[in-house]
Amino acid sequence: MGRHSHTAVTRPRSVPKVLGLTLLGALLPGIGLIVGGRRKVGAFVLTITLGLVGLGLYVGLTRRDEVLAAAVDPSRLLVTSVTIAALALLWIIVIVASHRSLRPATGRAGGRAIGATFVGILCFAIAAPTAFAVQTVLAQRTLVQDVFVAQGESKSATRPKTVNVKDPWENKPRLNLLLLGGDDAPGRPGIRTDTVIVASIDTKTGNTSLISMPRQLTFMPFPKDSPLYKKYPNGFGQEGLSLEGRLEWMLTAMYQNIPDKYPGILGPSDNEGADVLKQSVGEATGLKLDYYLQVSLTGFPELVNALGGITVNVNERVAMGGVSSAHIPPKEWIEPGPKQHLDGRHALWFARGRYSADDDQRQIRQRCTINAMVAAGDPATLITKYKAIAKAGQHLLRTDIPQELLPALVQLAVKVKAGTVSNINLDVSKLKMKYLHPDYDGMREAIEKALEQPAPPATPPSKTPPKTPKTPSGGTKTTPPPTQNLADACAYHPDGDQPS
Repeated sequence: MGRHSHTAVTRPRSVPKVLGLTLLGALLPGIGLIVGGRRKVGAFVLTITLGLVGLGLYVGLTRRDEVLAAAVDPSRLLVTSVTIAALALLWIIVIVASHRSLRPATGRAGGRAIGATFVGILCFAIAAPTAFAVQTVLAQRTLVQDVFVAQGESKSATRPKTVNVKDPWENKPRLNLLLLGGDDAPGRPGIRTDTVIVASIDTKTGNTSLISMPRQLTFMPFPKDSPLYKKYPNGFGQEGLSLEGRLEWMLTAMYQNIPDKYPGILGPSDNEGADVLKQSVGEATGLKLDYYLQVSLTGFPELVNALGGITVNVNERVAMGGVSSAHIPPKEWIEPGPKQHLDGRHALWFARGRYSADDDQRQIRQRCTINAMVAAGDPATLITKYKAIAKAGQHLLRTDIPQELLPALVQLAVKVKAGTVSNINLDVSKLKMKYLHPDYDGMREAIEKALEQPAPPATPPSKTPPKTPKTPSGGTKTTPPPTQNLADACAYHPDGDQPS
């Protein structure tokens, strides 16, 4: 045998192999360092990575309540944004270190350039979504801080004095919210609440009942323990007025007129008009209204556009503008049709268009708009467009819901999304709702009975539309049940004459 010495020679890795191992090290941080010879550091990084992934899965699957709580806590959101950025930076450092340990020390310039470009692409693939995630978290933090004020830092004359943070619904079978739509606009004096809806939510099931209050209601009552009862013992109204004179004594005028005449009468308040309406609408419906949520109609299109639009069934022509009393016709219409996708501008007119339409039609359209917005808020939309949604929310919303209640409210919103949204139909004729003195006792009784009924299921779609009874004039008239699933109320069923 010859005397030849055999020395082990390690071949330098090829460029494709280095790139493949770099990619593997990026997908599973630590592997690249181990293969590149830095075993202790690589094992430590890999252990930390697997630990963080396991912790994330555990928290996501078993600590959902804590995740929801963190999503509406400004301090936790700030910590979350910093943590996301720090983890992304460490991830990028590991990718760069892994590639440097994997590439040959005497590699060619071309291979080095390819490797550097590849590493740059990987780093960008991490930095871009990280920046998006941080911006989204910070947008959520700004929304929570701007719209929802802590219980001790805001003033409300009507909301619950304390919040049971651990279980707010422990002794509360229903949460009653007052939804207000104001017609504030640049150059328009005052605010008229053309939209007044009570949302009564079953805190166990999430099933929600909506009650629309006609804007022309007069002599709206107040509870006897309210300072406003002494001012309006018979309700907010005045006898002997012409129809035009009643406009300043209708429900729609209360938000502006009562605080103007009796400022501070209910005590310290960040929104006196909303507190006035909470007391009065609560007395009229027989419900204790817990919180209000006020939407500025000037910002409404922005929110709808942030959601990517809404889809509704349009059962009659809806005017975009026009003044019926002055015989000024609208220049545009939303034509009837099933499953029409509306942008923010069209959605606003769909909800509030009143030319050749009565309040009953507008109320149905407003409820269907709310239903469509709930449907539009699917997880994919919220994730991809949340920054725009949060920005719109800052311009759009006012509320007395405290920050402390948000975690429980988010969980309840998940139930509402999965539950049934129904409409409580009030008999306008029987309750004399278009008369000077509506039957508020009858209204309270009708609402109480309707809320005791189980949530109505949606009617399965039928190939032939149900027949509707004839009215004396020869048209058609549908008499809805006392409680109606909104899926039925908002279905496509065009009938009757169309406005022109």
